Amino acid sequence: MKKILTIILAIVMIFSSCINRQSNNGNPNNKPTANENISEQKPTNNPPINNENSSKEETNIDSENNIDKPTEEEKTDNSQKDNEINVIAPNLSNKEMDFGPPPIKEHQSQYMPKATVELFKKYDAYYLGDINKKEIYLTFDEGYENGYTAKILDVLKEKNVKAAFFVTRPYILQNKELIKRMVNEGHIVANHSSTHPSMPQKAVDFEKFKREFEDTEIAFKEVTGQDMPKFFRPPMGKYSELSLYYTQKLGYKTIFWSFAHKDWLVNEQPPVETTIQRVLDRCHNGEIMLLHAVSKSNTEALPTIIDKLREMGYEFKPLTQLP
Repeated sequence: MKKILTIILAIVMIFSSCINRQSNNGNPNNKPTANENISEQKPTNNPPINNENSSKEETNIDSENNIDKPTEEEKTDNSQKDNEINVIAPNLSNKEMDFGPPPIKEHQSQYMPKATVELFKKYDAYYLGDINKKEIYLTFDEGYENGYTAKILDVLKEKNVKAAFFVTRPYILQNKELIKRMVNEGHIVANHSSTHPSMPQKAVDFEKFKREFEDTEIAFKEVTGQDMPKFFRPPMGKYSELSLYYTQKLGYKTIFWSFAHKDWLVNEQPPVETTIQRVLDRCHNGEIMLLHAVSKSNTEALPTIIDKLREMGYEFKPLTQLP
């Protein structure tokens, strides 16, 4: 019996040896076959996972696309970088200047020093439109409500004229229905700052400067649900190169004016006929007209002003069509 078992064992060993030799002959370099675990040899983009933190890391991996997702902290950091404004303004003057163009004569656009023209062009600041076109941009400043804005809106609607209203944050909060009406009737409601300061004085601290814009934007969006148009009128016409630079960096165009008159003193209103004559005598191509909505005289003169200017061949255009 022992001999039989020994013989069987020897036969099995010989048979096994033959099979191994055949296998080696079919794959002489002992490389893994196509059915073996080739995936282990492929490089992977996945970082090694520490079992201790695996649950946290796995939430940041897109298993479908094999892409690492940013954490919430990384998203916040990236968002802040995207919105970060380069506030480095070397060698820019913050000397406060008062904008005040000289009176118009013979309907010709007024002289402005070349340096001022170049400065305004550099920083997207306007005081005049296209001097080759009989176009007028009608704008109103709104620091507070004096009971005339609704009537002004009635006239604009009747005459089919679109205007721009530069408003402060307090005006927005205290006159929400008027703001909504301005927007609904197609007018531009633009930024006149939050607290009506001298912008060069705010420019010594960029964060305070920026807050004058942002607080007004927030109030406008809360009332209308819309983003505020990016037009800014510096309070009192005070500016510096640095304030113009910051305003541009915030995405705004600065809007000055080429015509204004002494209309903001509510207790010293000129007669209606005087207001009409001043506006007509000084009208000119590309005019950016500044009127204050607190003025009784302006309000009463407005229908005649619009009619007379149209008779003279002028068209009223929105600020969005500035060249």
